[in-house]
Amino acid sequence: MTQTLASASAPAPGRRTVRTRRLLRATAVAACLPYLGLKVAWIAGSHVGIPDDSVLLEHRVAMAVGNGVTLLLDSCVIVLTLVLTRPWGLRVPAWALAFPVWVATGLLAPIMAGFPLQLLTRAFGGDDVSASGAGREPFLDSWVFTVVYTGFILQGLALGALFVLYARGRWGHLWRGRVRDLPVRSVGAPYRALAVVGAVLASFPAAVRLYWACGGTTGLEDGERTAGFRVLEAMHVAFLAAAVAGTLLLAFRGARSLRVTVPLGSAWVGSGAAGCWGGWVLLAALLPADDSAERPTTLMTFTYAGQMTVGLLLASVGAHFLARRSATSRVRP
Repeated sequence: MTQTLASASAPAPGRRTVRTRRLLRATAVAACLPYLGLKVAWIAGSHVGIPDDSVLLEHRVAMAVGNGVTLLLDSCVIVLTLVLTRPWGLRVPAWALAFPVWVATGLLAPIMAGFPLQLLTRAFGGDDVSASGAGREPFLDSWVFTVVYTGFILQGLALGALFVLYARGRWGHLWRGRVRDLPVRSVGAPYRALAVVGAVLASFPAAVRLYWACGGTTGLEDGERTAGFRVLEAMHVAFLAAAVAGTLLLAFRGARSLRVTVPLGSAWVGSGAAGCWGGWVLLAALLPADDSAERPTTLMTFTYAGQMTVGLLLASVGAHFLARRSATSRVRP
C-alpha cells in the first residue's frame, strides 16, 4: 500500500475553494486552446504563423510528428486539471499524478521565468531574438512566440495553483513543520549519497552554463552568442542551484529553521527544470539535421545530458523523502 489514509478523511473543500478551483481550471484549459489550435492547423497543412522561407517547411514529416507529440503533451495539461479538480482525482495513485506534474513543472518553469526575462533584456536594449533564444533566421512569426509562451505561463500558474490546493488537502501532513522537526533518517543513507553524487555532477553543467552566461563562447554556435541566450543560461544555473540546495537540505537536515516546504519546493522545481528541460533540449540536439552547422556542439550536448542526469538523480532523492515520510506518517486503523 503506497497511499496514506489521510486523504480519505480529508474535509470537503469550502465554497470559496470550489469557485477558485473552477476558475483556475477554466484558465488552464483556455490557455491551452491557442497552442492546440496552432498545432492542429499545422498538422492539417496550414502555414499560419510560419514564414515562407522557414526551415520548418523543409521537413514536413518531421514537423507533423513533432506537432503531434507536442499536441499530446499540451493536451495532458487539460487531463491534469481534471484530475486536480474532480472528486475521482483523489483516487489516482500518488506516483501517477506526481510524475506528470513534476514533468509539467520542469517544462513550464523555464518558460515562465525565461520568457519574461528575455522581454526585459530586449526592453533594456538586448538582442532582438526569438523567444527560443536562437539568433538564427526566424522559423516562426514573432507573434506566435508571444501567443504560445503567454499561454504556457498562464497554464503554469493555473496548474501550479491547482496542484498546491490538491496536494495541501491530500498530502499536506508530509511537509508540515520545520526542517529541524524531520526525523534523523528522513532520507536513507544510499539516497544521501545519491544527493552528494548529484551535487557533484551538477558542477559540470552549472560551470559550463555560468561560463556562457558570463559571455564565454567556447562550444557555442554563432546564433547563441546573444544577450537573450546569456540570460537564459544564468536562469538554468539558478535552477540547478535550487535543485542541489533543496535536495541537500532535505537529505542532511540543513538550515534547520526553514519550513520543510522551502527546500522541498526548491528541490521539486529545480530538479524538474534540470531533468525535464535538459532532456527536452537533449532530444532536440540528437535529432538529425541536414546541415552539420545547425547541430549543437559536443559541449552543448554533454551539458544538456549532464543537466538531465542531475535532475533525475536529485528528483529520485526527493521522491524517496516523500515516500519515506508517507510510510512513517501513515494513519493506522
